[in-house]
Amino acid sequence: MASAPLSVAVIGGGFSGLSAARDLARAGHVVTVYEAQPTVGGLAGAFETRGERLDRFYHHWFTNDLEVMSLIEELGLSDRIVTNPTNTGLYYANTIFKLSTPLDLLRFSALPFVDRIRLGLLTLRARAVRDWRPLEDITAADWLRRLGGETVYRVVWEPLLKGKFGPYAEEISAVWFWNKLKLRGGSRGKGGEERLAYMEGSFARLAEAMAGDVAAHGGRVLCDHRVEALTQLPDGRWKISGPWGEAESDRVVATTALPVIGDMIAQWAPAEYLARLRAIPYLANVCLVLQLNRSLSSTYWLNVNDTSFPFVGVIEHTNFERPETYGGDHVVYLSKYLPHTDVLYSMPDDEVMAFALEHLQRMFPAFSMDWVRDYHVWRARWSQPVVCRHYSRQIPEDEGPAAGLYICSMAQIYPEDRGTNYAVREGRRIARKLMERE
Repeated sequence: MASAPLSVAVIGGGFSGLSAARDLARAGHVVTVYEAQPTVGGLAGAFETRGERLDRFYHHWFTNDLEVMSLIEELGLSDRIVTNPTNTGLYYANTIFKLSTPLDLLRFSALPFVDRIRLGLLTLRARAVRDWRPLEDITAADWLRRLGGETVYRVVWEPLLKGKFGPYAEEISAVWFWNKLKLRGGSRGKGGEERLAYMEGSFARLAEAMAGDVAAHGGRVLCDHRVEALTQLPDGRWKISGPWGEAESDRVVATTALPVIGDMIAQWAPAEYLARLRAIPYLANVCLVLQLNRSLSSTYWLNVNDTSFPFVGVIEHTNFERPETYGGDHVVYLSKYLPHTDVLYSMPDDEVMAFALEHLQRMFPAFSMDWVRDYHVWRARWSQPVVCRHYSRQIPEDEGPAAGLYICSMAQIYPEDRGTNYAVREGRRIARKLMERE
C-alpha cells in the first residue's frame, strides 16, 4: 500500500463497485461511491411488500458461488442464507415437464428415449470440458447440435437461446453456454437435485451491509449521484462531474456498463477506444413481478420452450422461499430479455400486465386477474452483454486510456457470465490491482 492514503472514486454502487470500495476503505484509502439510483445494489435493488422486502429482478446463488459466500461470512450474515433443493421444469407443447433430477430426464417424453440419453450425455460432456478457449471459435447453436443432435437442439436448446438472446441467438458463443451447464452441474445434491441459496430479506440486504461497511471504514456512499463526466486534471488527478456538482479524486474505478463509461470519457478518449467500449451489444430486461393470492404451480424455475410465449422463464419465488415471508403472497417473476428499442420495454406498466395476462392464461388456463393482489414492472437498460464468438478479443483492458482510471464492468467477466459471485470477485481483484500499483 502507498505511504499516504489515496482518494478513490468508485462509479457504480452494484456488487463490483461495493466490493472494490469495501476493500479499498478497509486498507485505509479514502473512498467515495457514486451511485446514480436512489439505492445501492444495481440489479439487486429491492422493493417493499407486505412482509420482507423483495428483489426487483429474481436472484439466487449456486452453492458453489464461493466468492459471495466468503463475503457473506465476513459480514456476519451467514445466518441469513437459506439453501434449499429446487424443482425445475420446462414448458413445451402446452405441457409442463419436471426436469430437476436425472430420473426426470429419463421421463421427459417430449424427446424420444434415445434423445433423452443424448441430452444427459451432452450435459456430462459439456461439464467435462476444462479448457474453454477452443470453444471461442464455435457458436452455441453449432456446439449443442454437435453434442446432442438436431432434435435435442430444436426441442430443448434453440427455444432457450431465442428466448434469452432474441435476434442474437445464432451468434452466441459456445463458451457462454458451456459455463451455464458447468455452473449448474456444480450446485447439485447427492441425489442429483439442484440446490440454490437465497438471502432472507432480498439481495439488497447484502449490498446495504457492504455499503455500511464502507462507511464504517471512513468511506462515503452517495446515492442519487449520477456521474456524467470523468476528466483527468493537469496534475494527474481526476474530476468527477454530474448534476449534483463536481469532486476530485486521485484514482477512479468505473463499474457501470461499458457504453456508459464511454459517454463519461467521450470528451477526451481516443475514438478507437470509445468504439471498443461501444462494440459489445447489451440486452435490456423487463421483469414483471406478480403478488398472487394462490400458487401458479409447484415449479420454482420454469423454462419456457415455446417461442410464441414472450417470457423466457416463469420463476415462482415462493416455491423456494415461503409465502408467509411476504404476507402470504405467492410471488412470481416473468422475465424478458430484449433490445431496448423493443416496444415492450417502453410499454406502460398496465399494458405490460395486460400483455402478459393472455399468455399466462394459455399456460395456466384458470389464471385470472382475481388472483393478482399487486404487480410491479421493473426495467434494466444494461442487463445482459451479448457474448458472441471470440468475445475475449472484444473485452477492454481493466486499465483505461489514461493513468489512474480502472474499469471493472460486468461485460468484462469472462469466460463466466455476469452474476453476483463474479461481480464480487472482480471488484476485489481490481481493488488489489490498484493498491499493488501504488
